[in-house]
Amino acid sequence: MKTLLKTCGVAAFWLCVWQLLALWVGNGLLLPSPVAVVVRLGQLALTAGFWKVTALSLLRVVLGSVLAVVSGVLLAVICCRWKLADTLFAPMVTVIKSTPVASFIVLLLLWLGRDLLPVVIVVLMALPVIWGNVCAGIRNTDPLLLRTAKVFGFTRLRTLRRVYIPSVMPHFLSGCRTALGLGWKAGIAAEVLTVPALSIGKLLMEAKQYWEVTDLFAWTLVVILCSLIIEKVLMAAIGRLGRACWPGGEDA
Repeated sequence: MKTLLKTCGVAAFWLCVWQLLALWVGNGLLLPSPVAVVVRLGQLALTAGFWKVTALSLLRVVLGSVLAVVSGVLLAVICCRWKLADTLFAPMVTVIKSTPVASFIVLLLLWLGRDLLPVVIVVLMALPVIWGNVCAGIRNTDPLLLRTAKVFGFTRLRTLRRVYIPSVMPHFLSGCRTALGLGWKAGIAAEVLTVPALSIGKLLMEAKQYWEVTDLFAWTLVVILCSLIIEKVLMAAIGRLGRACWPGGEDA
């Protein structure tokens, strides 16, 4: 309850700051008030197109995030298991982390369709974070626990559930939280630059081009809300999956 009240208080404070700034500017074309933005968002939410566009953008980001998590975990396991794989893939991951998002978008636009490109961009931005965190978790697993598991004759599956997963899970969850935020922003940026037919990015670009600033703020608010929803839903799903494999589950 205290956390909820604190969150509401912080939100109210910044809404008041926004309102005061809007009053000080005195021009809705430059800075619309929060009331105007919420009203416009309500109007947009009453249209079928709003939900279709939002759902498609969410689908692209969620699909890219899931692919990034799965591929990042698999790549981390492979790299930690075989040094040759780590030697081969580590430079590639470093290049991905160092390359600006805009460069990837421009390059991949030559080969991929506008609808598929945001999914790939989300994967590219999120995968290195997942890979790095999972690798750190595996490599920091307590050797004493591994020796104990060997002494007691644990199977590989049981060692995975009883030793590796508890060690990796905090790193994995932290990586997922960071990767989801990066992936969502990168996915929307890809939509803005590639303007798929039905996407939040396309509507953001159109709002900017036609100086529909209230619409621009309204769609930006949609992006923020969707980001929070994605993080909560996917993190909850990942947490449940982790608890299913946690030591509290049945012995392997």
